[in-house]
Amino acid sequence: MTIKEPNTSSIRFAGFWMRFWAYLLDLIVIGSIERLIINPLFRILEIPLVEFNMFAPISIASAIIFYLYFVLMTKYFHQTLGKMVFGLRVVDLKSEKLSWGTILFREWIGRFISATIVVGYIVVAFLPKKQGLHDLFTDTSVIHVER
Repeated sequence: MTIKEPNTSSIRFAGFWMRFWAYLLDLIVIGSIERLIINPLFRILEIPLVEFNMFAPISIASAIIFYLYFVLMTKYFHQTLGKMVFGLRVVDLKSEKLSWGTILFREWIGRFISATIVVGYIVVAFLPKKQGLHDLFTDTSVIHVER
């Protein structure tokens, strides 16, 4: 499937609130995946579900689901389900195809940094291309898709 990159003069960048609602929907999807797959599997294998430790098996499994969801959806569709619902898409600002390196850095390392430094997401509201820290690191942004 070939994805046509938009003409940069007609780009409408997605602002903070659109991205926020899409992300919230993604968290609901990820939580549902965990409850439908991980929780029953852990019960069958008799692995404890409730531990308040970031290295607990449930925490590790949750992190893997979280990052796989964002990496694979962004790589293959340029959108997560939340972005699809709200008509948003991740683009490379140099109009190149999103590489594995760009995706992995944006969705894994960049997202971790943005979440750790909360302002990493808030800057979306103030920058002209509506980029978070993870977008600035990878020269990407989120745009509105014409339907």
